Amino acid sequence: MGSKRICIALITIILCAVAATAKPNEAKAARGMLVGIYDPVQPIAAPDTTFPTLVKLRTQIGSFVTRAWVTEGIRPGVLGMSHHLGRWRLKDEIGGARSATALVSIAREHGRYRMRQEHGARPFESNDPDSQRIWWNEVGVHQNLTFPVQPDPVSGMHCWHQRVRLERAGPEDRYGDIEVDTEKAHEAYKEWMRQTRPAPGPDGSRRPYWFDRPLRPVKAAYRVP
Repeated sequence: MGSKRICIALITIILCAVAATAKPNEAKAARGMLVGIYDPVQPIAAPDTTFPTLVKLRTQIGSFVTRAWVTEGIRPGVLGMSHHLGRWRLKDEIGGARSATALVSIAREHGRYRMRQEHGARPFESNDPDSQRIWWNEVGVHQNLTFPVQPDPVSGMHCWHQRVRLERAGPEDRYGDIEVDTEKAHEAYKEWMRQTRPAPGPDGSRRPYWFDRPLRPVKAAYRVP
């Protein structure tokens, strides 16, 4: 190994060691200087390890209650949340893997939907003995329902990035609570539609052929009949 690579390896090891032992300054974190998830009105102080506090995230059409971990790895004012978790089912024994889904109930009132988790993952009997060894309960929060339809005007691709508001969860809020207003969702859809142009595009296609995708259809499929 050359000297240059050795130096890079040593620097990497040192940086990893420093990162592993570094602790956020609580005073600065309380002012929202170092944290990636915080409430500027009622700041959340950074802990020594993790900070699984309940927060409510409001979108244009609804809200959901989840946990926030304060971290220096995200720029202040930016929220990073995976939307690959939070799977759910409506019946206890069917509708999804019980080790990775939550049992929920859904209430509807005048275009507003509310989903509440009845319970998360828990041990159950099956022909696999490991199903009795489930030690976790929380399986994430389903947030996709709270995101309005907001396609990119050029490509038609759905845009996940959006402006949201973060606040502390209220006394009646529970982990996994979701609320959605379908009337607001429809208004958001019409607003985005007003920013688009009807097909076909300048070259006579329904959408840009240059827009990459894992399985690209044949070029003829892009043409408007």
